[in-house]
Amino acid sequence: MPSLVRYPDRGDPILPEFVPNGDRTIDRNQISEMIIAKLSRRNSLDAEDHLAIRGLSMDFRHHFASSYLVREGQPPSRCAFLVEGYAYRQKLTIDGHRTICSLEVPGDFVDLQNIYLRESDHDVLALTDVISVDIPVAEMRVLAETAPAVGRAMWVDGLIEGAIFREWLLNIGRRNARSRVAHILCEFSTRLQAAGLAPELTADLPMTQEQLGDALGLTSVHVNRILRTMEAEGLVTRGKRQITITDWQGIRRVATFNPRYLHLHQEQPGKVVKNR
Repeated sequence: MPSLVRYPDRGDPILPEFVPNGDRTIDRNQISEMIIAKLSRRNSLDAEDHLAIRGLSMDFRHHFASSYLVREGQPPSRCAFLVEGYAYRQKLTIDGHRTICSLEVPGDFVDLQNIYLRESDHDVLALTDVISVDIPVAEMRVLAETAPAVGRAMWVDGLIEGAIFREWLLNIGRRNARSRVAHILCEFSTRLQAAGLAPELTADLPMTQEQLGDALGLTSVHVNRILRTMEAEGLVTRGKRQITITDWQGIRRVATFNPRYLHLHQEQPGKVVKNR
């Protein structure tokens, strides 16, 4: 394992440019290709756009589960891109009650909106151990302003985040508890498959019942009751911190899931996403 360098004002370690991971090594070129793939799903990019992305400065960083990637009120100086692991956005009330606002998967920028905002208005925390790369905000601004196709891709990415937030608001506000749980499972699975991280429409969701409750406006007791019923019906299987979909069509029916709001084919104008 490489030695870790720590920021003087934080506990999160920075990893060197090459990060061992089991039998393989993650390097800077791989990350550049991940970023190109992500933004290419938002807008068509050409060779010059690819070259501009490959020229970005990158610092690898490791975050342990439950550590902060972004803190509310923090002036942004960097933009984090998830390489491995999962993260979530949260908002806290003044008395400490939490709402989880969204989930972030490998290949997501967790704070792209902050390249033009003066401070962050929410927290981003590691759901699992995370490897990310930090890109200076100043470079991201220059990239967006000098490479219009890349800037459009970033803009579209922000619009899709807004669409996801609207769906989460509907989920909490109008769906029943059983449909809420099913819907977040369907979304997570679909996003992983779209990012090439899950070969089938089944995926492990590494959340505790308390975290699921905070994302769905439910108590952990209620979440446990719903998951226990779904498991008995053969829709999911459960581990200590894992929920695995075992019947995609069944869970989709419970959720009344339509992936239109994810805009999975944004780079292909005119393509319509139908309910699967």
